[in-house]
Amino acid sequence: MSTTTYRLPSSKDRRRQTPKSQRTPINWGHPITYFIALLFVAVSIAPVLYIVLGGFRTNSEITVDPAGLPLQWQFGNYADVLKSPTFWQQFGNSVIAGLATTIGVVVLGLMVSFVLARYHFRGRGAIYSLFAAGLMFPITVAITPLYILVKDLGLVNNLAGVILPQIAFALPTTVIILVPFLKAIPDEIEEAASIDGASRLGFFFRMVVPLAVPGVVTVGILAFIGSWNSYILPLFILSDQANYTLPLGVQAFSSQYSVDTARVLAFTSLSMIPALIFFTIFERRIVGGLTGAVKG
Repeated sequence: MSTTTYRLPSSKDRRRQTPKSQRTPINWGHPITYFIALLFVAVSIAPVLYIVLGGFRTNSEITVDPAGLPLQWQFGNYADVLKSPTFWQQFGNSVIAGLATTIGVVVLGLMVSFVLARYHFRGRGAIYSLFAAGLMFPITVAITPLYILVKDLGLVNNLAGVILPQIAFALPTTVIILVPFLKAIPDEIEEAASIDGASRLGFFFRMVVPLAVPGVVTVGILAFIGSWNSYILPLFILSDQANYTLPLGVQAFSSQYSVDTARVLAFTSLSMIPALIFFTIFERRIVGGLTGAVKG
């Protein structure tokens, strides 16, 4: 007795069986769209490439041909910067400020967003509108009164004087992103948790925090990158070079070695590469978190 085996047709087989006239054409878009996109990409990448490649050149090459490629790759410029203890000290200050800012933004923003999203009380809309209005006030507008406040608190020339204002100015964006995430959690889950004996805090830590991970990751990344690239606030608060972050370190280094352009470019590229790598790795997380916030 013989048996016959059958297999389902694969997608490739179905494409072969479908007449060409019935196949849905692929819409590749207009060529002008690709040209404009490539133009924007080139404009964005060109300065970064210029700085990175400039660190591999000599000062004479930059003077003769500022936009040229390295004739002989000078790895010594980057090696000198990496051997400098000042660079690593400023790198450590940036990491400390970034991590502390990120933790503060995530913890405070998650708690505030939970209250605004899950509790109903008078004035809730006004508080949410207040956080939304905070998006319209950049830190440069409030830098003078902020400096006076930090000075009265005795936090001048201290990383805490940079971290606390960064947390405050990052909270509006955090609340705007996280509130839709927490509102989207069904009420049935909270009711089931309360029936099982979970308290408000138990529901928050066991259910809300895990479900809000995409939004938390998004606001954490944005807070870290914002702290890493912060310049105006450390410029006003920090006066001792031992407490400088990397953006201030770039300014101090460029002033000290203003004649050595190649080494300045090497220092600048090493300062911005960590943020670029961090943003590139978590780019999909950021887009996914923002998409979830819009859907919520």
